[in-house]
Amino acid sequence: MTQKLTPLLSLVLIGFLASACTPTVRLQAPDKPIEINLNVKIEQEIRVKVDKDLDNLFEDDPDLFGVPTTK
Repeated sequence: MTQKLTPLLSLVLIGFLASACTPTVRLQAPDKPIEINLNVKIEQEIRVKVDKDLDNLFEDDPDLFGVPTTK
């Protein structure tokens, strides 16, 4: 009788051990707020505005900076 119970008992024991090893996934909100740095975008916008202003200045008075006229 014990020879029949030993394989069954070992299968049950392996089943319990296998179920104890299942991974758990937890979703939690972060403790600190998420910080997004947008300094690069602001710097690019400033550069575009300055470039447009310089282009307009060159068009208005090309001799101001020694730029040859294309007329």
